[in-house]
Amino acid sequence: RFHHTSTSHLCSCNKIISDEKYQDPFQLGRKDLKNLYEDIKKELLVSAAELKEMCDYYFDGKGKAFRPMIVVLMARACNIHHNNSKEVQASQRSVAIIAEMIHTASLVHDDVIDDANSRRGKRTLNQIWGERKAVLAGDFILSAASVALARIGNTTIISVLTQVIEDLVRGEFLQLGSKENENERFAHYLEKTFKKTASLIANSCKAVSILGCPDPKVHEIAYQYGKNVGIAFQLIDDVLDFTSCADHLGKPTAADLKLGLATGPVLFACRQFPEMNAMIMRRFSKPGDVERARKYVLQSDGVQQTTYLAQRYCHAATREIRKLRPSPEREALVHLTEMVLMRDK
Repeated sequence: RFHHTSTSHLCSCNKIISDEKYQDPFQLGRKDLKNLYEDIKKELLVSAAELKEMCDYYFDGKGKAFRPMIVVLMARACNIHHNNSKEVQASQRSVAIIAEMIHTASLVHDDVIDDANSRRGKRTLNQIWGERKAVLAGDFILSAASVALARIGNTTIISVLTQVIEDLVRGEFLQLGSKENENERFAHYLEKTFKKTASLIANSCKAVSILGCPDPKVHEIAYQYGKNVGIAFQLIDDVLDFTSCADHLGKPTAADLKLGLATGPVLFACRQFPEMNAMIMRRFSKPGDVERARKYVLQSDGVQQTTYLAQRYCHAATREIRKLRPSPEREALVHLTEMVLMRDK
């Protein structure tokens, strides 16, 4: 329901922002993200032609740069809150670069684990160069991100951002396991969602807040905003796996079911169709399981319930960011929560 309403509709329930205060996050973050991908490629300087080609493959400037944009907007919002400084520090921009590098490295590794053949509308690294080289390319991007992180020269920031890498690995392990108990299953799913998706956004936001402001309360606001937006982002991603067409999404639909994963829409649907329990436990491995499960999800209110849950996380993010001093960047971060709910790919 929320995907096809206008922004003004979404806001009307609690008048989140008025039109004159409307700030387009992408417009506002653009100048700080200028040459972002060129700067990432400089971090990935390597003499081996094939490795360079692989590393440059996803850093083609065609991505939305969603994570770096949140990071630079949070940096500005925290700087303004602290001492009305309107500039992004070089170290804060470095965090945005590092976040995008860690994210991309995790995508490369995910595609190998999932044996995926398309990502962002084009073939995956593992499809073109093979699994072994793709794993090594992902490792190389991570190592380059670690060098850039060390260059910031702040041990607290190193600790905050290396937590992301640990969480990504733990999240992948959580995804490989499954729970029999229904309540445990949902907690397991949300923990996996935090570790695989939200931790990067939460900790990157926290890192730039530490660099821009000494107040621990502000660090917690930045972290909670990133955490809530990150979880909402993934919940909507899980919804789109059922509601969007493959061409639009840039990757196959029902991909999670094919991987044996029970996401939010499936777990909610299972409450209406208990016969899905057996399918979840065998990870949709029997012939016809994927099609049947997809049908059950679309017959249930699983998609609506997951969307509603995403809304609640977005409202929590908005409550957090509102604690900062008013600024165009703060308003843009508020608007971003609505964009997360509205996105269709």
